[in-house]
Amino acid sequence: MENITFDLLDMHRHGAAFYDYLKMRKRVFVDELGWDIPHNDFVEMDQYDNPLTHYSLVVRDGRLVGGARMLSTAAEWNGAGCMLNDVLEGKLPTIPKSVIDGPIRTPSVWECSRLVMAEDIGSAEERAECLSLIVDGLADMARARGASQLISLTRLPLLRALRQLGWACDRIGQPYVQDGRSYAVLSMPAIKTQTAIAAE
Repeated sequence: MENITFDLLDMHRHGAAFYDYLKMRKRVFVDELGWDIPHNDFVEMDQYDNPLTHYSLVVRDGRLVGGARMLSTAAEWNGAGCMLNDVLEGKLPTIPKSVIDGPIRTPSVWECSRLVMAEDIGSAEERAECLSLIVDGLADMARARGASQLISLTRLPLLRALRQLGWACDRIGQPYVQDGRSYAVLSMPAIKTQTAIAAE
């Protein structure tokens, strides 16, 4: 597996990877989970996919197997900030405001979202490798831009997976349930501070 990172200005260097990532997002979040988010028959793409956004994708043998995106909490594009700040402003009413204590607007904290991985990626070890490559790519990009912390509204079980990979990850705010799954905001330093632990 190989990690690739880019923004909209240089996505052309990686062939169809970005488009394939948008297709995978549509398949997961719209087709499988039934989220009411912007999409067409082929891809899912919203206001947080803009020239300020950065992407960390993983490919294997030329095929996309996973990815995520990242945006500074200080970013603003055409009236949209980062997703969590927009939640607090009532722009995303399906997400409860209690998910985070208050707004975060600083270039030292970047928000990660839209994490996906292919269903047929293989074994648990291969899924862990893919997740590790995605998160390493996000952290590398964040540090290169002066960030020291990553946050993400994501499925709560990801907390344990990230800790197993060596990230000092913690939950902040209150969890909530959507589509039968538990979600919460996770926070971690943009550099590993622990040794990876074996899965129990």
